[in-house]
Amino acid sequence: MSAARLGGAGRTGARTPADDDRVLGKAYDARLARRLREYILPERWLMALSVTLMFVVMGAQLLQPYLIKLLIDDHIVAGRARGIGRLALVFLAMVAIELTARYGQIYSMERTGQNVILALRQRLFAHLQRLDSSFFDRYPVGRLMTRVTTDIESLADLFSSGVVSLLGDSVKLVAIIAILWWLDPPLALVTLAAAPVLFLLSYLFRSRIRTNYREVRARIARINAYLQEAISGMLLVQLFRRERENEAEFRGINKDHCDAELTSVVYESSFSALIELIGTLATALIVWYGGGQILRGALTFGTLVAFLEYSGRFFGPLRDLSSFYAVMQAAMASLERIFALLDTRPAIISPAATAPDPGRQVGRIDFDRVRFAYHPDQPVLHGVSFRVAAGEKVAVVGATGAGKTTLIKLLIRLYDPTGGVIRLDGIDLRDLPLASLRRRIGVVMQDHVLISGTIASNIAFGDRALSREAIVEAARLVHADPFIRSLPRGYDEPVRERGGNLSVGQKQLISFARALAYDPGVLVLDEATSSVDSETEALIQDALHRLLQGRSAVIIAHRLATIVGADRILVFHHGRLVEEGTHAALLRHGGIYRRLYDLQFGLDEEARQGRRAPAASSPAEAASDLSAVLRPETEPV
Repeated sequence: MSAARLGGAGRTGARTPADDDRVLGKAYDARLARRLREYILPERWLMALSVTLMFVVMGAQLLQPYLIKLLIDDHIVAGRARGIGRLALVFLAMVAIELTARYGQIYSMERTGQNVILALRQRLFAHLQRLDSSFFDRYPVGRLMTRVTTDIESLADLFSSGVVSLLGDSVKLVAIIAILWWLDPPLALVTLAAAPVLFLLSYLFRSRIRTNYREVRARIARINAYLQEAISGMLLVQLFRRERENEAEFRGINKDHCDAELTSVVYESSFSALIELIGTLATALIVWYGGGQILRGALTFGTLVAFLEYSGRFFGPLRDLSSFYAVMQAAMASLERIFALLDTRPAIISPAATAPDPGRQVGRIDFDRVRFAYHPDQPVLHGVSFRVAAGEKVAVVGATGAGKTTLIKLLIRLYDPTGGVIRLDGIDLRDLPLASLRRRIGVVMQDHVLISGTIASNIAFGDRALSREAIVEAARLVHADPFIRSLPRGYDEPVRERGGNLSVGQKQLISFARALAYDPGVLVLDEATSSVDSETEALIQDALHRLLQGRSAVIIAHRLATIVGADRILVFHHGRLVEEGTHAALLRHGGIYRRLYDLQFGLDEEARQGRRAPAASSPAEAASDLSAVLRPETEPV
């Protein structure tokens, strides 16, 4: 399990912002901002409220130092006690207004941000569900999780300390400069003397913070990708005692992330400390120059105090504007990757103009000179042609890599063939709406996917029109009802993640019940009867018998004993259909199927020359024979 691989981009094609967590674009991209506007416009009233309250906060803040000046010059220095109480009440009122308005402004801005994040994350998840299998073959799951979680979360800062704060800080700076110039122009020039130094420091630190942020993003994505792979493969890790190696690899990835974060802390704390130092020096300059002006009678003491108050409010927004650059850049980088993912178009889509619906499911399948390759220079299927008649049970066998599972992916249109045509009931699959096609074809896989929820919801699997009676009837027909009713909550029993509280056989029966409740015209079994105990095997045999009645079936099998009673057996070798016939005919033919059969059942040279061994080692004795399920009248060879 390579850490480098986990942190890598897609396995094929050019790298795009959707792939690479190191990509950082401009600090502001008008194109991305316009696209984000689609999600902000529904929240425009909250935004307007936040901006209004921001100006209320700003007015209350800027008025407070001037009230202190009036208190000192007009009352304390002049020795007039009358009016001090009224001035103090006005000051307290400004503080109360500031605090109340700040609460409303922060809440409305955060609410806006969370609503935008809610809508964008929902849109991104829905888009991921529409993408085709080839996309998920190329991109690691951990990296996609980063898009839906970390990248979208970075937009929260854009709203909490971003757009409105940028506007507020900019207006506040202009207002403070105007007030300082109105109070005393020479002292205002002294106060503003430190501003160029601040902008120079911001420029110098900006590139370093930008580079460091890129590294932090890349390391977060590597952690997510590694965790996803390690946790999903935990059983294998523990079986092969690989815990120490995984811990060492994760320690390295985690340490890289920690180092990047600490470097970020160094830059940010250094920048903050320098800002504080410059602010302190500016304060010293104001006291030095202002004190001299007071001694010469050119400045009042209250004006000097007001300048000190305003200078403190001046350097805060400058510091915030500098940090806002990193926030904006992080948000733009995340938006670039999010929108790049949203712009990824699925290769498999429903046709704009669909073929007429025949109105009934016959279940006839035609593969007509079908060719396919996952990669252009690595063909998997070479001009495959065969037909599955309505109600026919056809088995597909072959060595690993022969193209068996690829047939299923093409049949349910997870991929389109690179050549040739596949038809269902005479209609090209590409002319059928995806929902209609996948409604007609039911698939029971070797890996039985169960979702978090109840037993009933796993059988219905999103079909809200399916009644509880239909769910129970489907479970009863495949013999899942007794074990379900034995559970503490019956059909409402919660299913743990990946069905951890159910046995393999129980999960398999639930998969059969799901397929039966779905009532497809064509059923595909991809090694669906493997990995079960002998006690469950009899139940599954009868469940399959009920499941296959009246349906066309394509059965992928590695255990030849499970398909000897199929109407026909198709033998694939290196992506080509090389043999076709019944079990008995293929054995007599003595080709690839016979060799596969001999390898599985350990027949010796004498048996291959026609002596008695095949009958003694019949599939019915060597393994659980589903011939009775597929064609009960067939005699084993």
